[in-house]
Amino acid sequence: MTETPETRTSPTTPAARSYDSWQLSEETRQEDRVYNERAQARESWESQHYGWALFAVIMLFLAGGFQIINGLIALFRSGTYQVGRTELAVNVDYTAWGWLHLGLGVLAMVAALGLMRGQLWARILGVSLSAFSAIAYMAYTAAFPALCLVVIAVDILVIYAITVHGRDLKDVDH
Repeated sequence: MTETPETRTSPTTPAARSYDSWQLSEETRQEDRVYNERAQARESWESQHYGWALFAVIMLFLAGGFQIINGLIALFRSGTYQVGRTELAVNVDYTAWGWLHLGLGVLAMVAALGLMRGQLWARILGVSLSAFSAIAYMAYTAAFPALCLVVIAVDILVIYAITVHGRDLKDVDH
């Protein structure tokens, strides 16, 4: 007995199995397979990008916490940073630096909470604060180079995640 399109075994995809009684052509079955593969790829792509958005929220929140800690250290233990004011790129008092980072930290945490809700203002604030934080830490690289480089790198990743994938959190129900 020769095999005809009607007697061939059906593909294993659920969509194609439901059409077996209709005896669809191979072209139609192939279109169904392609459609299902594209739908799976779309779901996979969307889930990966939600991860980036969640990364932005977590890192922005953590960066805010670290900024608060650094601000408090600068306010209460200014001797921790053993560089004189004349060796810094910007001539600013450590007390002013402490208040600046304390304010940046609080705003970053507020932005992270708003970003988790998918708010546009939080995305704008998060990108602005991360950019300002990176610039501020560049000015104080002489005071604590390792910390500055890590914070700048995290700020750049947060900016990327918010600008490219920040919208993904808008569609998620919390």
